[in-house]
Amino acid sequence: MNWRAQGFVELEHLTKRFGEEQAVRDVSLSVAQGEFVTLLGPSGCGKTTTLRCIAGLEHPDVGEIRIDGETVVSTQRGLCLNPEDRNIGMVFQSYAVWPHMTVFDNVAYGLRVRRVDGAETTALTMKALELVGLEKLADRYATKLSGGQRQRVALARAIVYKPRVVLFDEPLSNLDAKLREQMRTELVRLQHEVGITSIYVTHDQAEALVMSDRVVVMDQGTIQQIADPHTIYTRPANAFVAKFIGVANLLKGTVRGRSGGNWELEIQLGAERAPLLLHAEGDEGFVRGRSAILCVRPEDIQLHTIRPNDAAAHNLIEAEVIDTVYLGAFLQCQVRVGPYELSVQTDHFMPVVPRQNVFLTFPPDHGLCLAE
Repeated sequence: MNWRAQGFVELEHLTKRFGEEQAVRDVSLSVAQGEFVTLLGPSGCGKTTTLRCIAGLEHPDVGEIRIDGETVVSTQRGLCLNPEDRNIGMVFQSYAVWPHMTVFDNVAYGLRVRRVDGAETTALTMKALELVGLEKLADRYATKLSGGQRQRVALARAIVYKPRVVLFDEPLSNLDAKLREQMRTELVRLQHEVGITSIYVTHDQAEALVMSDRVVVMDQGTIQQIADPHTIYTRPANAFVAKFIGVANLLKGTVRGRSGGNWELEIQLGAERAPLLLHAEGDEGFVRGRSAILCVRPEDIQLHTIRPNDAAAHNLIEAEVIDTVYLGAFLQCQVRVGPYELSVQTDHFMPVVPRQNVFLTFPPDHGLCLAE
């Protein structure tokens, strides 16, 4: 039984308003066949509204949406297909599993609405239940299922009629942490096995980084960056992306020019301390005198209890320890550098205590110069 009916999705200049508020602003995006793309951002960033426009649950004010080359929305032409005419599956945050039906009937419902004959309905339903590991619970009523099992029912129901694309609206947010991690793994396995095009909405960075082929970071209705998880984390496009994805130390400075292929930034620490001159990678386009943000991750900073010699002193910073938190594999240190509070990960055996003076270093290629 071939389950690999894949689709591609194209959004062009999508805009959606609610009164005076612009929830989505001129969003354009292409999702390839079989790709898993996550829309990631804080509450109110426009990710769910974008998903609902693709599903047909919201009507955009401007823009065009195509699925498998078929135009399902064109505001210019006055075209907006109903959700049931788009051949998409959707998995909701609330599961939306009917408690008065068995697992089998919940999953088979969409096929029966489409008037698929009985034998094929049974075969497709059992195949979908097998894919999510619920074939032995086909006769159980939904009220007797755990949260994770209900989520699997919702997933089986979304894929059973071989939709062109499956949309996920924060489907794991109601699960506890351990089950959420388990379901993440299962969703990725299933998506790879079935090969279906998936668009996933979440505000959870870990979900986005673990599950996605590409991540679309959104803020205030606009796309801030589209890239694979590694690039999103190591080469954020701007300070918002850097701060939203993981933990980032951000220091505001002034560009002083190029040095050894890296940008040199002057970081002011107040009247009592001389400014820092730090070096970091960055795209072309910065000019002398321009404001910029230096981004460096906690795990990319080395902490020293003794001042390192000049040969090891890349981007040397003197700091004072504010607090430490033992996290097993490493020690999380909060340190003060002038007006800045920085986060540093160091060896869990490092003898560091609050109010201790320490020294921080990081190689220039572990820092990133960003536009404000």
